[in-house]
Amino acid sequence: MTRLTRRLAALLSFCLALAAAPAMAQQADNTGEGPALLVADDLFVEGEDRLVATGNVEALQGGYRLIATRITYDRSADQLIIEGPIRVLDEAGNLVTADRAEMDQALENGILTGARMVLDQQLQLASVEARRVEGRYTQLSRVVATSCQVCGPNGVPLWQIRAARVVHDQQAQQLYFDNATFHIGRVPVFYFPRIRLPDPTLARARGLLIPTFRSTTLLGLGVKVPYFIPIGDHQDVTLIPYLSPKTRTMEFRYRRAFVYGDLTLTGGLSRDTLQPEALRGYLFAEGRFDLPDDFELEFDLAAVSDESYLNDYGISSKDRLASSVAATRVKRDVFMQASIVNYQTLRDSESNDTQPRIMLDYFVERRLFPAAIGGELRLSAETHGHLRRSKLDVDGPDDDDEVDGRDVARLNAELSWRDRWTVGPGLRMGVTGYLWADRFITEQDATSDRDVASLTPGAALELRWPLQRRGFNGGRTLLEPVVQLGWVGGERKANPNDESTRVEFDEANLLSLSRFPAPDRRERGTTLAAGLRWMHQAPAGWTAALTFGQVWRTEEDPEFSLSSGLSRESVSDLLIAGRFSAPFGLTISARGLLDKDARFNKAEALASWSNSRLDLNASYLLLVRDNDEDRASGQSEWTFDSTYQVSRHWAASTEARYDLADRRLDRLGLGLQYRNECIEVGFAARRNYASASNLEPSTDFDLTVALKGFSTGGSAKEYRRTCAF
Repeated sequence: MTRLTRRLAALLSFCLALAAAPAMAQQADNTGEGPALLVADDLFVEGEDRLVATGNVEALQGGYRLIATRITYDRSADQLIIEGPIRVLDEAGNLVTADRAEMDQALENGILTGARMVLDQQLQLASVEARRVEGRYTQLSRVVATSCQVCGPNGVPLWQIRAARVVHDQQAQQLYFDNATFHIGRVPVFYFPRIRLPDPTLARARGLLIPTFRSTTLLGLGVKVPYFIPIGDHQDVTLIPYLSPKTRTMEFRYRRAFVYGDLTLTGGLSRDTLQPEALRGYLFAEGRFDLPDDFELEFDLAAVSDESYLNDYGISSKDRLASSVAATRVKRDVFMQASIVNYQTLRDSESNDTQPRIMLDYFVERRLFPAAIGGELRLSAETHGHLRRSKLDVDGPDDDDEVDGRDVARLNAELSWRDRWTVGPGLRMGVTGYLWADRFITEQDATSDRDVASLTPGAALELRWPLQRRGFNGGRTLLEPVVQLGWVGGERKANPNDESTRVEFDEANLLSLSRFPAPDRRERGTTLAAGLRWMHQAPAGWTAALTFGQVWRTEEDPEFSLSSGLSRESVSDLLIAGRFSAPFGLTISARGLLDKDARFNKAEALASWSNSRLDLNASYLLLVRDNDEDRASGQSEWTFDSTYQVSRHWAASTEARYDLADRRLDRLGLGLQYRNECIEVGFAARRNYASASNLEPSTDFDLTVALKGFSTGGSAKEYRRTCAF
């Protein structure tokens, strides 16, 4: 029985007390829960204390409904006899059926014969007899429990639990099984003297979660058995012991929700045969909190005991870990952010002593709209510093052309003004002026000046001519040529290039006066940038776009690498970018830099196709050899991942990464999942080959099995099968 019995008690006691009522009666319920309705073919009184309703008896109130053949209420004995077939249904979908019931007036105590319960339209419990106690407990004898669809009187569910007794605690939303046997089909597999499981209406239940069987070439065959522990309404802990012949691991996850934010901690500790002398582990922490004065605090922290732990245990494929804490405030005309970041490299070719470990940043920007001169005035300031562990002021034995212990601090301020006008036949003209003030302090670097300061002016004139055509059938086409003449004065100082070693040339910075990612380098001299943008939106719903762009400069800049597209010549590579999307779920985007010999120095492409059955993603990346970016050979690779819904219950997934330059697979994965209303089985196999960040190849197999219908197993009502007769 479920909580609907409490509400039906008031309904039945009220309706059945109407001794002088006609065969169909409707009155207002004095409990305040809406009108009660009793419908029957015949309603009569026997003596002074006995009321009988017979023939298609229905009692209704709110979303609750009771159907029976005969209801007899004996006021002197305070007893309610309901003869079936009995069917009780509430608005949540909970169902109780029985052949016969003898209850007290409040329906809190009594016996049901041939009782069957269906909780939350998922879990079915059939018993010979059910006893209702104190309006809270339902005791079922000789019980069969399953969430599988059973077709026909002789049907056998895929799995079932047979028990001598089951007690349902309606208030705690728990099920207690005594002398229980777990069956697959008709075959008993496990025996439990006593077991407790949450009913499907409980959202957060203490207990075991879905286990995972994992087999890897590094750790052998093992099993993960998560245990969930709720702590009040706002926090919980999940403990995940992982046992195999080669490891003893305890993983955990802690979550807590606050009034003004949330916190999640994830980690693990291991003793294994891979590094038997060391205690290995990792810790990730994520959180977000609202602070006074419209500030928001966000942090994402990560730490690991050694370079290979995350890869050995299949936790993450990252080869660098970034721990960051940032406070941000965003208003209409003011942006402010303060942050600290710590990097930990996991790459075998890099050292944490010579890589920048700690970075401190503070940035503020304000927009003003002066009426006297018009346009928009922007004021911004930034402070930045990064430190290395090494104390060497020269390049060490790694011979990477970098000073091992260089530490840098800088202060940058920017004053800019911009305005735009429409002139002539729809021509858009824009003017922008800049003034940058920079100061750099460099420590532990014998190759550069310690203190460098500069004041740099800049200006740009931009012209756009957007041309739009509308088709008679609703299509639209936009063609927009754009050109910008820019100038940046001053001379480059002798501060080191420590942040702008990787330059990206794309649509976003085509019209920028400096395409370096940080202010330790700025483009100098006069530049001319030209581009052409085309976009079409078809009546059928598909859209396409193309962008072409190129930059000319009066002075060569040796700080640009070959693969940046800006090279060391006065003319940049030709930027080509395109995008296509269709209403049937296809999206394609591509970008490349074409040099003067019609060869791509850099290219990337992304494609995805998604519909009700297929989710396919593919990407391509091309990078040429570039010593300035520490790339001794070219890189070219394809990556694929997909999920295909083979049928309503079966799904398959694949993932692959292929290195075209080395002509070998880097990673290959396959997955298969079966799901119906009572079980979910997932199998995955993954092969990781040796690479620069993964020196030890491994093969992993994962198997998960979940029984649906309990709170810990989740719901799968949408996958319910139908019976064919």
